[in-house]
Amino acid sequence: MPALSSTMTEGKIVSWNISEGDVLSKGQSVVVVESDKADMEVETFYDGIMAAIVVQAGESAPVGAPIGLLAETEAELDEAKAKAASLGGSAAAAPPPPAPAAAPAPTPVAAAPVSVSAPVLGKIVSTPYAKKLAKQHKVDISKVVGTGPFGRITPGDVEKAAGIAPKKSEVAVASASVVTSAAAAAEVKLAPVIADVPAGASVVPFTTMQAAVSKNMIESLSVPTFRVGYPIITDALDALYAKVKSKGVTMTALLAKAAAMALVQHPVVNASCKDGKSFTYNGSINIAVAVAINGGLITPVLQDADKLDLYLLSEKWKELVEKARSKQLQPHEYNSGTFTLSNLGMFGVDRFDAILPPGQGAIMAVGASKPTAVADKDGYFSVKSQMTVNVTADHRIVYGADLAAFLKTFAKIVQEPDSLTM
Repeated sequence: MPALSSTMTEGKIVSWNISEGDVLSKGQSVVVVESDKADMEVETFYDGIMAAIVVQAGESAPVGAPIGLLAETEAELDEAKAKAASLGGSAAAAPPPPAPAAAPAPTPVAAAPVSVSAPVLGKIVSTPYAKKLAKQHKVDISKVVGTGPFGRITPGDVEKAAGIAPKKSEVAVASASVVTSAAAAAEVKLAPVIADVPAGASVVPFTTMQAAVSKNMIESLSVPTFRVGYPIITDALDALYAKVKSKGVTMTALLAKAAAMALVQHPVVNASCKDGKSFTYNGSINIAVAVAINGGLITPVLQDADKLDLYLLSEKWKELVEKARSKQLQPHEYNSGTFTLSNLGMFGVDRFDAILPPGQGAIMAVGASKPTAVADKDGYFSVKSQMTVNVTADHRIVYGADLAAFLKTFAKIVQEPDSLTM
């Protein structure tokens, strides 16, 4: 299974671009895989013949598991098909593992493209990290016995040959089944729940995206947060929006630009704490904006939002939304946010609290702008359009005074919005 990102543990096959028996060339796109946020095309690293498809469209497999077998020559087709048949049989017959599948062996932080299939015969096959370790420890990789799928040499194999004790995670991987049937895995996970389901109810497994959102929300619970609300008069912003709407400018772009300009003056609100021991002042202001799409939620990122003019920012936002709804966003387009904006005001919501995304310092929840009786400094009342924003922040790095100052700056930009078009 291709490693599509540094945190991905499982992928779902959306569709195969080729069929069994097709002759493939190195670099050819062969399969579309659904990660937690996008559909990504995967290429083969080898020339050969597609002998057998192990994981069918609609099924899932863990990272590192084989999803197809590639034969180098026609003479090897029968053997490859036999291996595929035995693989399917053993996977179906194997009992479920007693514990959740262990994480794959360590890989570099940046995602590296990995072959979707491995040759069956005639050459040494190893992971890129295993080759790096072999060179580092001066191990002749041709003499190492591979324990990975179809004899693939893993980092653990190289360390064993070098006399280095394997890490716990690698021992777990070696002892676990190489492949578990997706259907069997689903049956194991859902069995305890199904037993308690009332008559007439149904259980719906999480999609890959929903599972990723669930994981992030649970991770967020470990961060100490606090919330600050702030009312803002929006008459001037509404008037500006009426002027620039015909030029393709969206309210989302206006709010994102205002937030970015405020963050320039209050960089601690754009900071992040990921290890609980230190925090980072981010060099870029990347505004992530929550977008509801079919089957889940995603946050496309407007990178360097403070440096783009309003019109270019709006064009970029339109492009990101289109890519998000067609599940074509690249990882850097949804995982590089330093501050998040969530706007439910368009649905008429007055106010709400947002959950802090992991790795960010703050998220702003924007409510609807509504006619409100407001008193001026002399005590006279008038009706103005007013919205309430609530910011949730990481209290380890952002304090109440920091957030109050940021919101005061943001409110001033919104109430005097001419600077947004400069």
